[in-house]
Amino acid sequence: MDNRMYDVIVVGGGLAGLTAAVYSARKGRNVLLVEKNSKCGGLASSIEHNGFVFDAGAKGLINAGIIKPMVNDLGIDLKLIRSKVSVGIADRIIGIDGLADIESYKNLLLHFFPNCRQEVDIVIREMVAMMRYTKTFYAVDNPEFRDIKKDYKYLFKDLLPWLPSFLYTLLKTSRLMEPMEDYLGKWIQSKPLADMVLQHFFQRMPAFFALGYFYVFLDYWYPVGGVGKLGEALLQKYKELNGKLAFSTRIVKVIPSENQLIDEKGNAYGYDKLIWTADLKSFYGIVYPDGLSNEQKSKFDKTKFSVTKAATGDSVFQLFLEVDERPETYSQFTNPHLLYTPMTDGLGDSVRTDFAMLIANWSQANKAEVVEWVRNFVKRNTFEISFPVLRDSNLAPEGKTGIIVNFFTDYRIFQFAQNDGWVDELTGAFENALIDTLSKSIFPNLKEKLIHKFSFTPLSIKEWAGSSGGAITGWAFGQELPVVNKMIKVQKSVRTPFPNIFQAGQWAYSPSGIPMSILTGKIASNFV
Repeated sequence: MDNRMYDVIVVGGGLAGLTAAVYSARKGRNVLLVEKNSKCGGLASSIEHNGFVFDAGAKGLINAGIIKPMVNDLGIDLKLIRSKVSVGIADRIIGIDGLADIESYKNLLLHFFPNCRQEVDIVIREMVAMMRYTKTFYAVDNPEFRDIKKDYKYLFKDLLPWLPSFLYTLLKTSRLMEPMEDYLGKWIQSKPLADMVLQHFFQRMPAFFALGYFYVFLDYWYPVGGVGKLGEALLQKYKELNGKLAFSTRIVKVIPSENQLIDEKGNAYGYDKLIWTADLKSFYGIVYPDGLSNEQKSKFDKTKFSVTKAATGDSVFQLFLEVDERPETYSQFTNPHLLYTPMTDGLGDSVRTDFAMLIANWSQANKAEVVEWVRNFVKRNTFEISFPVLRDSNLAPEGKTGIIVNFFTDYRIFQFAQNDGWVDELTGAFENALIDTLSKSIFPNLKEKLIHKFSFTPLSIKEWAGSSGGAITGWAFGQELPVVNKMIKVQKSVRTPFPNIFQAGQWAYSPSGIPMSILTGKIASNFV
């Protein structure tokens, strides 16, 4: 039993937790990092199988003025290379290597929608405007990871000249939080055209973040060795700073009035400050308010209610393919990161309506109906396809290629099938539909060249990452969010109803992502 007292306990070993732990330890604090799995990394992990290295969560890292300066600030030896992106529809694929490629994207849309020239022009016009805003956000290193008291060149040459444009951009984008579907719906009548643009993104994602993403494509980076190398490097730095670790440890009770955590084996851990970087629904479900003042309990009850009722974000289905095909077969037509839509019809209203009816009437649905919906859903979807070996030749056996394919899907259908005892059959239906779709479109020799396959469902993500509903970026858009969601208030995003407990990570801020996880982890460490 661990009855020792720690200056800081960090719960959750994803990138937010690792960042918070490293920076807390660097200040000389006695820190314990608690992780429920046997390794750290969370949604930015890599796995190895049969000599293939796959990225199990994020397929690349968006620098966003955060990751590179953090690596430099900590003196971490991590080699990052550009991860170029391609976009494809049906039989046409274009590379996104610079801002000028927005014209290539325009021509791609016009090729498939020649009668929608005016609508395509509007799409491109709006994307160009949003890209300018996104570029401003990423223009300088985040000051959280620079020593502005000593680095006068950065302060006077970069940061201070940038601040007016940053504040102006904040003002402009704060008015562009309308869901992208509604924003484009004012001008775009063609549903298939809208789907080609919107299926890349989370549902109800604010217009600014979605339509400005073309610029984000230019800020994708990949650690040599796989995405998981960033977490490994942070963990190594934490160990060098004498940080303590508790792997395979699941916290089941938080007692704020006693500054104490209890794990599933009954071990108690005392803390002066606690940083929670795991799922917030889980946190508020295990907090024991006994001993709190009436004021604290009132704040806790109010926050717990808003967090508990809020919907978590989208989840994904991920298929991992080991293929007996040389990497050059793929590099000749695509960059290592590909967003691909096999059909110009898009998902359309009918597929979405069929799904809503399927979920509402699940008890009456039979397996054949569900499988038929899966086939239709998959072949009309948009896929994020990643080829790790095209970035690093050591990530697959000689002459072979590992391919990762994922797309947005709903947690509920897998949960219902699991409750009914046939989730493995449903998973197989998704795998088969995806392989069949890819074989009939972008990878015609896939079936005959396939060596091995395995997949992660939203249920897998929930178990592995600990996220409610298998969400990959926290909270769903288009609702009243239970957390801070304005950049200008990001410092407040780490606060909880308890003065000595802080939160960070995907579920502490919205919209979230790896850069925001790292940033909130650093801010939380500042407070402790």
